[in-house]
Amino acid sequence: MNDAAARRLLGSDEPPAFRIVHADGRSPFVLICDHAGRRIPRLLGDLGVSAADLQRHVAWDIGAEAVALRLADALDAFAIVQTYSRLVIDCNRPLDSPASIIVRSENTDVPGNLGIDSAAAQGRAREIFAPYHGCIAAELDRRAASGLPAILVSVHSFTPQYHGIARPWHVGMLYGRDARVARLVLAAIRAEGEWTVGDNEPYAVSPSTDYAIPMHGERRGIPHVGLEIRQDLIEEAHGQDAWAARIARWLGPVATQFGRG
Repeated sequence: MNDAAARRLLGSDEPPAFRIVHADGRSPFVLICDHAGRRIPRLLGDLGVSAADLQRHVAWDIGAEAVALRLADALDAFAIVQTYSRLVIDCNRPLDSPASIIVRSENTDVPGNLGIDSAAAQGRAREIFAPYHGCIAAELDRRAASGLPAILVSVHSFTPQYHGIARPWHVGMLYGRDARVARLVLAAIRAEGEWTVGDNEPYAVSPSTDYAIPMHGERRGIPHVGLEIRQDLIEEAHGQDAWAARIARWLGPVATQFGRG
């Protein structure tokens, strides 16, 4: 075995870093899901994390992948969902961030990430982070070269409580320097008068804490938004169906305004 093969993180029989649905989708929307999966590469074992904790939000965004895929179906939109757990490498954190490969998430220690050397960190970035973001960039490049519209939507979910504090929002719209899409969606949600919606809550986008929107949305100047849905609303299929349908409806004004390229 040569040195390159010895350093490989993913086995030849393990799934790639991402999968795509609706590769030929006709919608202007490009859907991404940075924390879709909770798989851990076989080489890393369980990272010292219990099976119960690997089911929790510390390992993935519960329900987010299912909503993203249903939303892709509803919109006929290109979607890319990430395969591996955020505990291996967080695909929505800059690589130089302390949160890129964490040693503790909320109250959960990640022993397998303690003392990780630069070669191992680079391997995770090379085989998981880079292919995922490379695919997003390639799709956005393709659209730009063809004069096709692109509206980036990043789908996430959040815990009903964080460190014991209840979160009242059903859904949140996240943005940094560009609030164009968020403002339209916020207006659509508020017009229905049924939901508690966060305006940059429970999180806000910044270049120090986020990667996907600053890199693929802000730097390109394309319309974009981050969606955060409370996990207890989308743990089951019926909630996933309902929230995908609502979000598709709320994105209607966005497609009208920005979907012509």
